[in-house]
Amino acid sequence: MSKAKPFSIAKREVWGAYKRVKVNRGAAGIDRQTVEEFEKDLSNNLYKLWNRMSSGSYFPAPVRRVEIPKPDGRKRPLGIPTVTDRVAQMVVKQYLEPILEPHFHRDSYGYRPGKSALQAVGEARKRCWKYHWVLDLDIRSFFDTIDHKLLMRAVRKHTDCKWVLLYVERWLEAPVQMPDGTLEDRRKGIPQGGVISPLLANLFLHYALDKWMERHFPEIPFERYADDVICHCKGEKQAKYLLDTIRCRLAECRLELNMQKTKIVFCKDSYRNGSYANESFDFLGFTFRSRLSKSRNGRYFVNFSPAVSNTATKTIRQEIRSWNLHRRTDKSLEDFARMFNPIIRGWINYYGSYYKSALYQTLWHLDRIISRWAGRKYKRLRGRQRKAQRWLRRIRNRQSWLFAHWRFAYTWAGR
Repeated sequence: MSKAKPFSIAKREVWGAYKRVKVNRGAAGIDRQTVEEFEKDLSNNLYKLWNRMSSGSYFPAPVRRVEIPKPDGRKRPLGIPTVTDRVAQMVVKQYLEPILEPHFHRDSYGYRPGKSALQAVGEARKRCWKYHWVLDLDIRSFFDTIDHKLLMRAVRKHTDCKWVLLYVERWLEAPVQMPDGTLEDRRKGIPQGGVISPLLANLFLHYALDKWMERHFPEIPFERYADDVICHCKGEKQAKYLLDTIRCRLAECRLELNMQKTKIVFCKDSYRNGSYANESFDFLGFTFRSRLSKSRNGRYFVNFSPAVSNTATKTIRQEIRSWNLHRRTDKSLEDFARMFNPIIRGWINYYGSYYKSALYQTLWHLDRIISRWAGRKYKRLRGRQRKAQRWLRRIRNRQSWLFAHWRFAYTWAGR
C-alpha cells in the first residue's frame, strides 16, 4: 500500500455515501453549502474527500448549532455538519452499521433498518395489556452528555479499523459553532443532526442499558427508540426497584435520569381496579391511557391504548397554520391537494394507526381553515362562513378523493 494512501477506502463507497446523503437532503453547515451547490462540482468534491479520507488528512469542519423550538417552550439543540462531512460520516456508517446491527437488541427500534417507531408503539400496546405497570424513563440531555471515552470503548469492541476509529474520534472532538458565531469545544456528547450520531447513540445505550437489562432483568420487557424507553413491570414494587437500579446503572455510564419526567404509570382498564397518581404516558407521539373501546361482539369496555397525543396534535395545527392558506387566494383546491397531501398522508399513516378517531378533530380543523380561505377567495362566500362550509362539504361529497384526509376523517366518523 502506498504511504500516501495508508487507508484503503474504495471510491464507490464515497459515491454510494453521497447518493444516500442526497436523498436525505438536510440544511447547510457552517460553510452554507447546500447539496445542490455541492453537486455543481460533484466529481471534484467527491475526489477531494476520498483523497483526504484515504490519506488520513481529513478533518471535519465545526458543527453548526441550530436550536429547534420544542412543544414545552424549550429548545432542542441540533448540530448540522457540512455536506462534505455528512458524506464522510455516511462512508463510516456504511462500514459500521452491518457490523453493529446483528448485536443490537430486538426491542431497540430507533434509526435501524427494518425497524420503526410504529413497531415500538405496537409492541408497547400489546405489553401494556399484559403488564399492569410501566416505567417511563427520560434521560436528561442524552445526546449532549454521552461520554466520549465510553463510546470509543464500545466502538473498539466491534472494530479495529484504524480509519473508522480515527474519524469517529475527530467527529466527537469537532467544535460547535454557536448561533452567535463563537466556537465551543465539545468534551462530551454527540450532535443531533449528524449522519452517524443515531448509530453511535444506539451503540452507547446498547451497552449502557439494553445488554444490562437483558443480563439483570431478563423477565422485564422494554421498548427503546433512541433515548425514549418504556419498561413493563408486573407490580408497582418491581417498577420502583427497577427505577432505583436503572438510575444507578446510568450514573455509572455518566448519564442521569430526568426525575421530573420519569414516572411509574398504572395501566388502568376494565379489569384492573384501583387508581394511581399516573395513569397515562406519552411515547413517540402517542398518549397511552384508558379509552372506551368496542369489542367484536359489540360490547363496550375500557382499554389501555395509544392515540395521537395532545403535543402531536398541537404540532400538526402549528404546521397547518404555517401554510398561511388565507394568504394564498391565487391557489385552487387542487393546488392545495398537490402541495399538502403528502404531509397529510404522513400524519394519517402514522397517527391514524391506533385509535383513529382521536385524529379526526385535528383534520376537521384543516377543513375549517380551507373554508375560511374560500370565504376570502370567492366574493359570493365572503363574510358567509356557514355558506363557505356548505360549499366545501358539497365538493367533499363529489370529490372525496381530492384531499387525503377526506375519506379517512369523514367516512369513519359518518359525517
